Amino acid sequence: MTLLAVKDLTKTYGSHTAVKHVSFELTKGKCIALLGPNGAGKTTILRMLAGLLAPSTGSITFSGYKPNQDIRKEIGYLPQYPAFHSWMTGREFLIYSGQLHSLSKKEALEKADLLLKKTGIYEARHKRIHTYSGGMKQRLGIAQAIIHQPKLLMLDEPVSSLDPIGRRDVLTLMEELKENMTILFSTHILSDADEISDELLLLKQGHLLESGPINDLRKKYQTAMIELQFTGDIALYEQKLLELPSVTNVINKRDVLHISVTDVEQARDEVIQKAALELWPITQLTMNHSTLEDLFMKVMTK
Repeated sequence: MTLLAVKDLTKTYGSHTAVKHVSFELTKGKCIALLGPNGAGKTTILRMLAGLLAPSTGSITFSGYKPNQDIRKEIGYLPQYPAFHSWMTGREFLIYSGQLHSLSKKEALEKADLLLKKTGIYEARHKRIHTYSGGMKQRLGIAQAIIHQPKLLMLDEPVSSLDPIGRRDVLTLMEELKENMTILFSTHILSDADEISDELLLLKQGHLLESGPINDLRKKYQTAMIELQFTGDIALYEQKLLELPSVTNVINKRDVLHISVTDVEQARDEVIQKAALELWPITQLTMNHSTLEDLFMKVMTK
């Protein structure tokens, strides 16, 4: 079921058009990744959806609301560079945020403690925010974004500035949250989008190039390919693979042979037969493994 529909959304600054006639829908209960290079319009779209920027043209319709009606109470938003009152404790900040969302002090206190536990920073609730690590601040930022129980949580580059531990903490939290709300997040870290997203929106220079379930887009841009790993000198097998009828190209990437083929099943049989005959030391054979990076590059360069 559609939670939010965007139609012909455009944002112009003087002579520059940052977002150009973008249309898409967000499905309830899904995690949607907004992908694109720098300057693609990701942040501009998130800010328009959050009500922080007015569209030049187009409409934003939330389920149960009229087009372009104020939907901020249904949305939680965390910008790429969130601002905190660093002199506050984490608990004080969440209570303050809850009251800004019209919660009573008692409700805000109860929600603050609940979310501090859910986000894993309850033990630091009485510490000043300026003492928090980057990962803890992101967790606190997400907590303030959902204290009013929004139906849509929007995160702008939520892990881009974090170390590996903080990044893993936030991704784990997002996995948990998407069970209860729709999540739209922008990122340039494709492996993160590959790990937790259900659907993709791919932008380039303000245009929406592709959108849809990630598995459908994988199939659409899938290349007929086999990947092989060996023990020993991998270069010994490149020419032998090129001699097979169904093989069109072989590329060695970090000791993994990426084999482009005309027919995957035929190529698999040819490779297995030759490997068995010549006793090749194959350690792994993968068919049609298409990464999100492969998909992304194909869409951006088409």
